[in-house]
Amino acid sequence: MAQDLEGCRIVVPESRELDVFAAMLEAQGATTLRCPMVAILDLADDAAALAWLRRLAAGGFDDLVLLTGEGLRRLLAVARRAAIDAPVIAALGRLRTIVRGPKPVRALREIGLAPGLIAQAPTTEGVIATLEGEALTGRRVGVQLYPGNPNALLLDFLRGAGAVADPVLPYRYASDAETGKVREIIAAMAAGSVDLIAFTSSPQLRRLADVARESQLEDALKQGLARTRIAAVGPVVADAITAMGGKVAIMPDGNYHMKPLVNAICAALRDTGGRDTGGRDTGGRGSGGSR
Repeated sequence: MAQDLEGCRIVVPESRELDVFAAMLEAQGATTLRCPMVAILDLADDAAALAWLRRLAAGGFDDLVLLTGEGLRRLLAVARRAAIDAPVIAALGRLRTIVRGPKPVRALREIGLAPGLIAQAPTTEGVIATLEGEALTGRRVGVQLYPGNPNALLLDFLRGAGAVADPVLPYRYASDAETGKVREIIAAMAAGSVDLIAFTSSPQLRRLADVARESQLEDALKQGLARTRIAAVGPVVADAITAMGGKVAIMPDGNYHMKPLVNAICAALRDTGGRDTGGRDTGGRGSGGSR
């Protein structure tokens, strides 16, 4: 029996779990074009994060908003290096955690904890909607941020609700894709020789846009986004795609991980019958239904 993604060429801009994600797609018959676009690195100077962790360990917070699982893991790594991980974990067990999505839930479970509140939707707006019914006046709220997003929307909401917001940035991004490889991907998308690109984080979009701008390929990127089917792992990434002028064709329904994303891609391409993207016919199976 033919595989769902047989003959499909998919760009994979993932970095941290590139091999895992690409293997999932290849197991369904896809040909993957691997183009890692960002790497997650420790802070060059973790003094501010360590001072924040010491406030946490000393009982300085009533609530903690966790936006990413990676953020909690990086904070715990800083705490371990400073030999304060035990009091930090103990403090996490005493306060109320508010998580944006499933990844921070997993990170909490790794240290034997469960979230206090889970956002109604895995977005900043979802976190705010979840907290709107809570009494926040006078509460000390730690906020774990991530690179490229100072999240003034969330911080302003907390302060407007009477809370004392204390943000921390626990890691940084560094581009690790060669610019030439990113240019090749932009050109391939513009030429219609790629069936799909599957984004798993918003920094991947920023890297793509930066290379296009620096290389005077903005028109080619615009054309490529119009010709190539686009998959997003979740609504945060989908918003970034839309902001860049792309249209999200595929996204998992309510479970925003790589495996559900692969399942959604398989279902979408299986349902269309072919790999017809921007006029490109890759000889897909079935009745050849349109997108």
